[in-house]
Amino acid sequence: MAASQTPLVNLDGMGREALVILIYTQHQQLLHKDEQLLQKDEQLLSRAAEIEILKLQIAKLRRLQYGRKSEKLDQQIEQLELQLEELEIQESAATPPPPTESPAAPSPTETPAKPARRAWPAHLPRKTHTRLPQTSACPQCQGEMRPIGEDVSETLEYVPGHYEVIREVRPKFTCKSCAKLVQAEASSRPIPRGEAGPGLLAHVVISKFVDHLPLYRQAQIFARSGVELSRSTLADWLGQVSRLLAPLVEQVRRQVFAGVKLHADDTPVPVLAPGTGKTKTGRLWTYVRDDRSWGDPSPPAVWFAYSPDRKGEHPQRHLREFRGALQADAYAGFQPVYATGQVREIACWAHARRKFFDLVQAHGSPFAREAVQRINALYAIEGTIRGHPPEERLRVRQADALPKLEALRQWLQEGLQQLSRKSETTAAGNYILGRWQALLRYTEDGRLEIDNNTAERALRAVALGRKNYLFAGSDNGGETAATLYSLLGSAKLNGVEPEAYLREVLTRIADHPINRIAELLPWNLKPAAEPTAAA
Repeated sequence: MAASQTPLVNLDGMGREALVILIYTQHQQLLHKDEQLLQKDEQLLSRAAEIEILKLQIAKLRRLQYGRKSEKLDQQIEQLELQLEELEIQESAATPPPPTESPAAPSPTETPAKPARRAWPAHLPRKTHTRLPQTSACPQCQGEMRPIGEDVSETLEYVPGHYEVIREVRPKFTCKSCAKLVQAEASSRPIPRGEAGPGLLAHVVISKFVDHLPLYRQAQIFARSGVELSRSTLADWLGQVSRLLAPLVEQVRRQVFAGVKLHADDTPVPVLAPGTGKTKTGRLWTYVRDDRSWGDPSPPAVWFAYSPDRKGEHPQRHLREFRGALQADAYAGFQPVYATGQVREIACWAHARRKFFDLVQAHGSPFAREAVQRINALYAIEGTIRGHPPEERLRVRQADALPKLEALRQWLQEGLQQLSRKSETTAAGNYILGRWQALLRYTEDGRLEIDNNTAERALRAVALGRKNYLFAGSDNGGETAATLYSLLGSAKLNGVEPEAYLREVLTRIADHPINRIAELLPWNLKPAAEPTAAA
């Protein structure tokens, strides 16, 4: 995906004063760029130093661990391993990839120096792909060519169920008449000059963000199969994949916020605070567009965003350009969004019911049990109109749900007068009455939902990962997670198996035009991304 170049300034006809201004402006721009490069170099040096410190700390803890068992010590090591892998991912994502331009072809007598490449284990099965030149005659003089050797490169690939090595053989030919050297170009790879195939890269990503395996555990699993891959190598791959997929995730974000209705929610993510060894609480925000319940053909999508805290400025920034209905919980940070008049507040009946349901489980409260039954009756109506057109949904809600809602409101008002103002049951009832208009709004538009379960389902993968990771290693680790959760979550919403989809994307993306990146979105690539059977 090549970037466009800035055209040269036409100097013809420019006067002396204009030339002086141009030279001064360009000089200032160069100084600014130098300053930015110095800042990036300082960040990289700081990150590299922190990586070395963490490696020393882990080595010291492992020496202490030898010969004794300590759950606290094991947890410390796991926490440091996690922080280290995320720093290595950041370092990889911040480092530009090596140039992909092919060097000028050497003469038949030259032996160009080549960097040492790892030798993959001999026990792994091999597949050989031979790339021949497009023509069998010399492209310069049409003379006859003869072979003089070949270049061989090996890539480790993962096919569901096993690993294999892909050998790419590129024979060299020279013209008998003019001595021109001819050789096919090497095939493109997701990571320039990388040793991992798209299937292996997809497997590493899925293992971390779907199966919730940190990279150091993945390295142990690879080792059991006789494949030595360090955590730092896996982190480097993950960082480069994250950067490669960023334009695609931006397309997902645009799709989500182009809808007329959004589901929003957030969840806490424990994050290691730099330099303290303690944790702080970051947040992952999710925004879901899914209008299939009223028959809309637009593809569903989910976009995640990370923030280091739960300040209202974060969702306000995310929703700055959105116009439509927002279904969310009672978080106060959304109120300035509603105050603009551009976004309608739609409350969630699942939150309202949950408060009474918890009271039933805790105390067996008859009042809470009846409240749950009355709300369940509203859900029963929704079950009869799921997938129907908006007009039909609106008609049924107006005819059947509104009378039940009005009866529920009157029952709550009368019943709460008989209860203590300080009781949990009163608090649950006041939650509903205090948000009555927002809870009633789903009956005014057939495109809206009764609850915010769509967003809550999107956050389940995060909750599972949070259990396995203990916490994220840094704010940057949270941002990387948000990027990949967005793409993988959108694939799931569209019925596409995430690993097969990601494998297909990584196979194509290196050669795919950036102005056609939307072709690689889950709903556009679905036919080509069906899972393949294990060989």
